Amino acid sequence: MSTASSQHRSAEDSGTTSVIMVFIGLMITMLLASMNQTVLSTALPTIVGELGGVDQMTWVITSYILATTIAMPIFGQISDIFGRKPLLFFAIGLFVAGSLVGGLAQSIGWLIVSRTVQGIGGGGLIILSQAAIADVVPARQRGKYMGLMGAVFALSSVVGPLLGGWFTEGPGWRWAFWINPPLGLVAVLAVAFFMRLPRHEHARYVKLDYLGMTVMATATTCLVLVITWGGHQYAWYSPTILGLIGAVVVLAVAFIWIEAKATEPVIPLSLFKEPNFVLSSLASLMVGIAMFGALGYFPTYIQMVTGVNATQAGLLMVPLMGFFLASSIVTGMLVSRTGRYKIFPLVGTIVIILGLVLMSELRVDSPLWWLCTTLAIFGIGLGMSLQILTLIVQNAFPHSMVGTATASTNFFRQIGATTGSSVVGSLFVQRLTAALQDRLPELLSGEVAGVDGDANSLTPEAVHQLPAHLQDAIVVSYNDALLPIYLFLTPLVAVAFIALLFVRKTPLATSVDHDQPAEVIHRTGG
Repeated sequence: MSTASSQHRSAEDSGTTSVIMVFIGLMITMLLASMNQTVLSTALPTIVGELGGVDQMTWVITSYILATTIAMPIFGQISDIFGRKPLLFFAIGLFVAGSLVGGLAQSIGWLIVSRTVQGIGGGGLIILSQAAIADVVPARQRGKYMGLMGAVFALSSVVGPLLGGWFTEGPGWRWAFWINPPLGLVAVLAVAFFMRLPRHEHARYVKLDYLGMTVMATATTCLVLVITWGGHQYAWYSPTILGLIGAVVVLAVAFIWIEAKATEPVIPLSLFKEPNFVLSSLASLMVGIAMFGALGYFPTYIQMVTGVNATQAGLLMVPLMGFFLASSIVTGMLVSRTGRYKIFPLVGTIVIILGLVLMSELRVDSPLWWLCTTLAIFGIGLGMSLQILTLIVQNAFPHSMVGTATASTNFFRQIGATTGSSVVGSLFVQRLTAALQDRLPELLSGEVAGVDGDANSLTPEAVHQLPAHLQDAIVVSYNDALLPIYLFLTPLVAVAFIALLFVRKTPLATSVDHDQPAEVIHRTGG
C-alpha cells in the first residue's frame, strides 16, 4: 500500500516537474513576443520623427499586428499536424531576423518591413505557447497556467514601455530591437532543453492548405488597408477603397469555398458548428478592438498632454499592467479551484466598459493619480477576460484540434486588434488635424518655426520647445482628438458581454487525451 502510494507520488511529482519545465520554456517565448508589442510605444514618436516618417506612424504598429494576425492560424494548423517544438524554433528565428533588420533600419519603410517579419514570428510564438500548454495540462488545471501567461503578457507590457523609454533617452531607440537576439537565444535554449512535448503522429504526406493561407493573408491585408486608408488617405467612396472592399468580399467567399474543400484547412469550417467557439471568438474580436484601440496611442497621449518624458510615460502605464497581472493570476487560480469560468469574462467586460468611460472623461488638468486609476480599472477587466476566452475554446474541442481552435479564436482577436489600432489611429489623426486647423491654422500652414506644417510632424520634443500658448492649444487638441473616441468603443464591449451570456457551461476536462485520433472531428467544412 505504501509502496503503491509512494510510486503514485513519485509519478505525480515527475509529471509536475515536467509541466513546470515546459512552462518555463513557454513563458520565455511568450515574453519575447509580447514585450515587443509594447516596447516601441514610448519610443515611437522619437523613432518615426528621426526617420522622417511620422505620417506613417500607424503602420509601424499595424504592420506588426497584421503580420501576427495572418501568422496565427497558419502556425496553429501546421502545429496540430507536425508538432509545436519545431515551429517554435522557426518562429524564434523569424522574430530575431526581423529584430536585426529593425536595428539596422535607416528609413521608415525598412522599419515597417522589420516589424512585419517580427510579427510573423511573434504570431507563431504567441499561439504555439498557448497551444503547447494544452498538450500537457488538462483544462481544469489550465486556468492557473493561462492566468500566469496573462501575467507574463502584463509584465512584458510594463517592462516594454519602460525599456522603450529608457532606450530612447539613453543608448538609443535601436536597442529596442538589439535586445531581442539575446532574448531569442535564451528562448531557443529554453525550448531545446526544457520542453518535452508529446509527439504528433501524422501521415507521411500531408497536403497543407497553401491556397487557403494565401487567400486568407490577402483578404486580411485588404481589410486592413480599407480600415487604415478609408477616410484618411482616400475617401470612402474612392475607387481605391471600393475596390479593396470588393476584393475583401470576393476573397472571403473564395476562402470559405476553399476551406470547405481542403483536406487540412487552415481554419476548418467545422469550428463554427461549436457555439462556444463562435461566441468566444466574437467576444475576442470586440475586446481586441477595444483593447488595442484604447492603448495603442495612449503612451503618446500621456507624453503630449502631461509633458512627461518617455520613461515616465511608461511608468504611468504600470498600474494598468499591474492590475492586469493581478486579476489574470487570481482569475486563473479561481477557475482551477472552482471549475467555474463563465462569470469571469462577463464581469470583466463590464469592468472594461467602466474603464473606457472613465478614460474618455480625462481632461488635460486631471491629476496623475486619477489617470492611473482609470488605467488600473481597465486592466482589471482585461485580466479577467482575455485568457479565459481562450480556455473556453480549448475546452470545446479534442486535443487534435486544440492548436487550430486556439489559433482561430486568436485570429479574430487579432483582427480586432488590427481594426482597433487602425481605426482609432486614423480617427485620431483626422480629429487632431481638424482641431489644430481650428485652433492653430498658422501651425499647419508652416508659419511656426520647428514644425513642418502638418500634424504628423508633432513629436513630444518638438511640442515642448514651442511657446507656452502653442503648447496649451496642442495639448487640448490632443486630448479632444483621442479620448472621446473611447466612448465609441463601449458598445463593442457590450456586444461581447451579450455574446458571453449564451456561452454553454461545459465541465472543464480533468485529463489530457492524446490518444483521440484526428479523424474523430473532421477538419473540413463538411
